[in-house]
Amino acid sequence: MPDQADIYPTFMEKRALITGATSGIGRATALRLAALGYDIVATGRRTERLAALRAQIEAAGGRCTILAFDVRSEEEVRRLLGPLDGIDLLVNNAGLAAGLEHIDAGDTADWDAMIDTNVKGLLYVTRTIAPKMVAAGRGHIVNIGSIAGTEPYENGAVYCASKHAVHALSQAMRADLLAAGVRVTEIRPGMVETEFSQVRFHGDRERAARVYDGVEPLTGDDIAEAIAWVVQLPARMNVNDLVLMPAQQAGAYYTVRKPRP
Repeated sequence: MPDQADIYPTFMEKRALITGATSGIGRATALRLAALGYDIVATGRRTERLAALRAQIEAAGGRCTILAFDVRSEEEVRRLLGPLDGIDLLVNNAGLAAGLEHIDAGDTADWDAMIDTNVKGLLYVTRTIAPKMVAAGRGHIVNIGSIAGTEPYENGAVYCASKHAVHALSQAMRADLLAAGVRVTEIRPGMVETEFSQVRFHGDRERAARVYDGVEPLTGDDIAEAIAWVVQLPARMNVNDLVLMPAQQAGAYYTVRKPRP
């Protein structure tokens, strides 16, 4: 076994912990924050992707620690994140949608995956990291929510419920951590073209592509740029809730689709 100091190196610069960093918003955020000078702790389930992310960050002169585990496991979260010190920024990004059916036809395994990842995983990670921020009297937690957190839509009952929970948790966390000097921000995007829809449709790439037909969606880089802006604001400022939409989308039920040229 490697020495713990080799797994959890101590750096003087700011450290950012990003969950779900193997693709999409999480990966883009890791790269963007590394460019700002953050030492990155990147987590996810796919070891090979984490290794590729670390190599890219280190090639650009940054520093990155990778931890491969599933946030749905409280034991793994506590064992692997518990020893971490000096986390200035936590980005709770790990999340997914699974399935798109009416409530009477939903797959309960999909429901478990969404609730266990989107809600319980966020709670496990926050419960492990937040006490250290409170003890330090500083820190910033960014939760990646969704417009589904305030706009429920047909066929998305459980996913919407999980993101409603993230919205409520973000507001309550802001109140709970206020006196400790720990900032809390929720970022709620509309359409973002990542692997999100491929996961939702269990690998059906053709069906996933149709979600964005005729729309120029946001990208993972767009959300990462918003996170970078939020965390660079003066300490006297806090963005409680930031909603980001493609120009062609005004809400869950309002999207203008244009024919492809």
